Amino acid sequence: MKSFHDRRIQLGILGAIAILGFASDIVAGNKIHLGRDVPLNEQRSMNQIEHGDWDRLLKRFVDVNGHVAYTAWKQSKRDMQTLDRYLAHLSHANPQLNARDEARLAFWINAYSAVTVRGILYEYPTTSIRNHTAKVFGYNIWKDLLLDVGGTAYSLNQIEHDVLRKMGEPRIHFAIVCASRSCPRLLNNAYTADQLETQLTLNTNVFFASGNHFRYDPTQRKFQLSSILNWFGEDFGPDQSARLRTIAPYLPSREAYDVATTDPASVAVTYLDYDWGLNDQAIHQ
Repeated sequence: MKSFHDRRIQLGILGAIAILGFASDIVAGNKIHLGRDVPLNEQRSMNQIEHGDWDRLLKRFVDVNGHVAYTAWKQSKRDMQTLDRYLAHLSHANPQLNARDEARLAFWINAYSAVTVRGILYEYPTTSIRNHTAKVFGYNIWKDLLLDVGGTAYSLNQIEHDVLRKMGEPRIHFAIVCASRSCPRLLNNAYTADQLETQLTLNTNVFFASGNHFRYDPTQRKFQLSSILNWFGEDFGPDQSARLRTIAPYLPSREAYDVATTDPASVAVTYLDYDWGLNDQAIHQ
């Protein structure tokens, strides 16, 4: 774990970025603030938030499997500035103003993944996000890395549990990315209101098509599911049968679909181990 002094040195580049007006990064104790404190008269609906900068960065640094070129990204001052400019742009959103549900979902999905990537870039080189999740004392990336949105600071935990999960769309769990190999892939384009349904469907299908996230043994009538379905099972339904019916349309075979929809109570369910290794292109080349 880096000392506070080391962290200040590592974040030194952000001081220059703040001077340029792209971001106001503030380190206070173990808290790191991203974005800006935007005056009320400059805040706007999430309908008006653009995700073009994030889209361009994803296309540049994320491959089709969701692996991130962290080394190249961190070495590019211009692209680091673009990421901080995007986070500062997100700060202009006011969650209290009217907006399409699709715009809200796209906003918070992009925000979660962008903040996560920024947090990893702070620490990089690193082997896992779990190296930066102190449980008692010290910096915890899920609690202490904060994005200012409409004058309120949101941690990753708050974005996930207090905002996204309460929006009633379980497929967010196959869209937001915790920078780990067992996470869903980081889509290499930004989520948008107009494309949200297509993007969520695509990434959910890709998720269940991977043997790292789903396996079906027809001889034993056994499903092996990602631990995500265990940790957040209630988001998919009140019991196993309901949860299997929820994910059935995205399962990779007709046989698995038929069992999940017609006789889900008869299927044994276990959960796959979760790989917290970093989703780093340098590892997967």
